[in-house]
Formats: sequence, C-alpha cells, structure tokens
Amino acid sequence: MRAGPSQEEIRRQNLGALLRFVHVRGQISRAELTSELGLNRSTIGALTADLAGVGLVSEEAPRETGRAGRPSLVVRPSSDLVYAYAASVEVDRIRVARVGLGGVVLDQREAPRPRGEAIEAVRPVAEFVKDMAADVPPQARCIGAGIAVCGLVRREDGLVRLGPHLGWMDEPLGHALQDHLPELLPQVAVGNVADLCALAEHTRGVAVGCANLIYVYGDVGVGAGIIAGGRRVTGHGGYGGEVGHMVVNPHGRACGCGSRGCWETEIGEHALLRAAGRDCSPGAPMGTDAVLSVVDAAARGDAAAQTAVRQVGDWLGFGVANLVNIFNPELVIFGGTLRDVYLAAAAQVRSRLNSIGLPATREHVRLRTPKLGNDAALLGAAELAFEQLLADPLG
Repeated sequence: MRAGPSQEEIRRQNLGALLRFVHVRGQISRAELTSELGLNRSTIGALTADLAGVGLVSEEAPRETGRAGRPSLVVRPSSDLVYAYAASVEVDRIRVARVGLGGVVLDQREAPRPRGEAIEAVRPVAEFVKDMAADVPPQARCIGAGIAVCGLVRREDGLVRLGPHLGWMDEPLGHALQDHLPELLPQVAVGNVADLCALAEHTRGVAVGCANLIYVYGDVGVGAGIIAGGRRVTGHGGYGGEVGHMVVNPHGRACGCGSRGCWETEIGEHALLRAAGRDCSPGAPMGTDAVLSVVDAAARGDAAAQTAVRQVGDWLGFGVANLVNIFNPELVIFGGTLRDVYLAAAAQVRSRLNSIGLPATREHVRLRTPKLGNDAALLGAAELAFEQLLADPLG
C-alpha cells in the first residue's frame, strides 16, 4: 500500500492552493481564505506568511471596516514583483505582454508578423521582451514565458508540429526564444492559441464558474479550446481541438491540410471573403479588418456581403451543433474573427443549432463572445507560464 502524503507534501499542496486562489481572485482576506479553502485560521496564517516571506503575496490591514474586533489581514498577489512574459504569434501579427501574478497586464507591445520560419517570429518577440525588461523594477522576478501560437503544439516540449497558415513545420519555437534570452527567461512554454484562450476565459473571463465549455477560435484557420469537467481536453500528444479539420462538406473545397471540405474551408476568413466577392489572393488585405469590412457592408445593406454572412453563419452553426452533440458544453464562446461573424449571424447559428443539436444537449447551452477580447491569448499564455509556480510555489 502506498503511504499517505507527508506533512511537507500537504503543506506544499496547501501553499499551491492558496496562491492559486489569490492569483485568480485577487485581493482577499485571511478570513475569506479560511472559509473558501476549508483550513483553520492558524494554518492560513502560516501559509500566507510563507508566501509573503518569498515575495509572492503581500499582507496588509484592510481599510476601516466599522466593525468591532481585530480586522482580518488582506492578502494580495505581488503583481508588480512577480511576472511572466506572454506572447501571441498570430497569422498577421505578434503581440507580447508582461503579465503580473494575478493576471495583471503590466506592459504590452504589438507588431506585424514577419513571414518565414519561426526564427523570424522569435526575433521581434525577443526584442519586445528586452525592451520591456528595461523598465522592470530591479527587485522583480520573472518566472518564465508562455507563447500562444496558431498550430499543432506538442505538449511534451512545445514543438510546433504544424502551423499551416504560418508556414511552419516542426519548429522548436520555445527553445529558440529561450536561446535568444537565456538570462531573462528561466523557462518557456508553448500552447495552441484556442486552448489558451479557453483557459483564460475559464480562469477570469466569461466562463468563470463554468466547468464545460468550448472556445471556437477563427482567423484563416479554425481551432477550439475544450474544457470538460473543469479540465482542459488536449488529447494524447496535445493536438486535441483541431475542429477546423472536421470534415463537414465532403465535396467542398480543398483544405491546406490535404483533406477536402474541412470546417475551416466553410467558416474561415477566406470563406467569408470569397463568398462576398472579395480578393483572397496572396497579398490581399486579410485579418480582422478584412472580416469587419464584410460584416459592416452587410449591416449597411450590401447584398453580396449579407449572403456571405448568412452562408458562413449557417456553416458555423452546423459545426457548433456537432460539437454540442459530442461534448454537451454549458457554454460556446466565439473568438478571433469568428466573434464578429457570430454577432452578425447569430440567428443563423442558433437556427442550425436548434435543427441539428439534440434537445438534451442544446437546451441549456449558451452562446457568447469573449469577455477578455484580444487579451485572452496573452492571458492564457501567461497562465501557462505560471502553472509551475502555482503547482509548487516554493519549489
């Protein structure tokens, strides 16, 4: 029989649980921590003292409460002093932020994404990190970096196995960034952008308190972040959630993955622009602005744009209905360019869901847009970077 956990193991688990709670909730009193974590007052006091001793949290007396007796100390994450770098490498741009413990964005930069191999994307990320590092207080500590990328990412080591719309295959993105900045980044973690957006919205966005959700992310390609029973569903190697390559139209257009009629060929940016009669050739305007131009034209009465939005909305609902039947989520979130498509075609999406979705799976599902907006990918990447610290704060 396996021996029970030692006192030291229990202490470390409790430290992690307390730090994670403060990281997610922000400032909270010792009394509330006692109630929420189910530990006694003396244990909470000892744990917060340990975390404060290494600079992960701070404690101070609350403002005047008007109540008799000694007020409970307020615990806050040390957002200014403990931080991670977060990057989002997207089809048309690169964004980098410095994010403090507690999910506070302290600094942020953005630039167009240079074309070419992953090393071309690493250079501007590294420059942004060095630029932001110059303004960091000397006593602050970086615990690492997280990168969100549009592609298949191997969970084991962060290798980008395939980023078809980035032009990447088997790119060691995390290792390349760490090689550029060994003195600044103790560790670099890499994850799929849809998966990390789902994590961010689940942690501090529209899906807080929701244990079963799907975050459908779109740009040129389409992917999904899936959380079931409160846990991320990433599959055996980390490649789960590639819903854009779910075949919905076997006689449809050829897809970049080599198959035909994939969902992303019906709802991705190219599908919307093509249906609206817009230029989809290499070098033509793409991205959020191009999608918004079609959505705005449809709102102003442009017949071709309206037809395109309805058509893409219908296929969007078709795929969502299948996902709802499979995963039975409480919530479906539409992010990236699909946010704007959903807002313009909500009626078509809901109509398809109602006609295809099983009554038992669709009757309680809510369709929403992200609360965190464009920051979701960065905050999700930061959560990835913080995971090791939250699991073992003193390790």
